[in-house]
Amino acid sequence: MQQAIRLAGFFAAHGVWCVADGEDLIPIYAFEDAAGERKMIRYAAERAEDGVAEARARLGANPDEARHAVMVHDGFLTLPSGRTDALILSVRDFAGDGALTLAVPYRNAAHPLGFAVHRPKFLDWRGEGEPDYARLGEDFFAGVEEHEMGDRVWQSKLDDSI
Repeated sequence: MQQAIRLAGFFAAHGVWCVADGEDLIPIYAFEDAAGERKMIRYAAERAEDGVAEARARLGANPDEARHAVMVHDGFLTLPSGRTDALILSVRDFAGDGALTLAVPYRNAAHPLGFAVHRPKFLDWRGEGEPDYARLGEDFFAGVEEHEMGDRVWQSKLDDSI
């Protein structure tokens, strides 16, 4: 799962970079092929839900025979502080047959206080044993750091309050 969560961190940073200026995130399906090359496909559709459904179907079918894959889409997350915008990431490690869902909450750029990105929230784990969330977090942020522009936005707009 280490490489899969690192891939997720990279594309989460890409998503943060995209929404930081207020634009909508087009659903993304990204994967790492057998040669270790990263590839990304955007699913633009008239209705965002349709793009999410197409990306989700590809993640489920794995027609590219990917080793690792992540789907990233814009959504909402309800936290104790209330409902907030969030990037939702569905992560798959096909070799290890593991799956993880996490969310990166953010404050929309149209908010009077401006854009902010919050700490990721692990939502669902499917795999062998109990996950080591500290290790997953380290690997996730190693991936974030690989995306120069996304990491720069993440660091400058980080709000750890939620």
